[in-house]
Amino acid sequence: MENNGKLLFVPNGGLGNRMRAIASAYWLMKTAGVSVRVVWIKDWTLGAPFASLFQPFSERGFEVSDASTAEKLIYDHPRKHNLWLPRLPQALMFGQRIDDYQVTPLKQHSFDFAAWAKGRRSYMSCYQEFGEQNGDYYRRLFRPTERVGQMLSEITAQFAPSTIGFHIRRTDHAEATANSPLSLFIDKAAETLADNPDTKIFLATDDMDTRRQLSAQFGSAIIFPPSTATSRDSVEGMQAALAEMLALAQTQTIYGCSGSTFPVVASRMSGCPLVVLEKKAARK
Repeated sequence: MENNGKLLFVPNGGLGNRMRAIASAYWLMKTAGVSVRVVWIKDWTLGAPFASLFQPFSERGFEVSDASTAEKLIYDHPRKHNLWLPRLPQALMFGQRIDDYQVTPLKQHSFDFAAWAKGRRSYMSCYQEFGEQNGDYYRRLFRPTERVGQMLSEITAQFAPSTIGFHIRRTDHAEATANSPLSLFIDKAAETLADNPDTKIFLATDDMDTRRQLSAQFGSAIIFPPSTATSRDSVEGMQAALAEMLALAQTQTIYGCSGSTFPVVASRMSGCPLVVLEKKAARK
């Protein structure tokens, strides 16, 4: 691969957002021929290092690594939380830069990210996808650690020959809560079990009340992860979340919530069909 530039890339947001962003950076490397270094910064949105979730990844022209303390101060995406202080050293170190909030309007105007990156020393922070998303990229980039693999095995050991997945996002996700009410998942569970009473439904959720309601209504047909850790600011919580994502990817069909990237990435990891359950009026 000809080295036509260098990009320092900082993914941010939750697990699904970061994975989509990294896959996009990998596409950029493949398309533009630039050398990409991905710096993973642990913060309040995702309290786990890359190395605690995934096996090390590097290939010619592309590397993913955890940020050192100094790198976090310099490379973190500028925002109110850090008083926008990283912007000054970044302006001195890089010939051009794109901040995460700029990505959406650039995409809306069909911005050519590959042409932008070529031949320059660049910085980019991002929490979403751009370019072409390739399922093979996800499988190549995101190989779980041994611990996550163990947690995944504990989940899939409960699977039946017919197993579907529910991802029901609640807590701080207003769009998922408003547009994908629990009643839609209850209806889908009842319909599925009426067709095949032996079906198991793997439930991944960040809301214990949702778990209790579905379990009370459908009993042993609902299966859960053994771990109850759901906190995004702990390593255990994020390892459990990744194991749930990978378990969803091994179901026959994933049913997810409006606006959530988590089931989208799970679907891309395996090619498993994804159906978003949402109110009919939600789509314009």
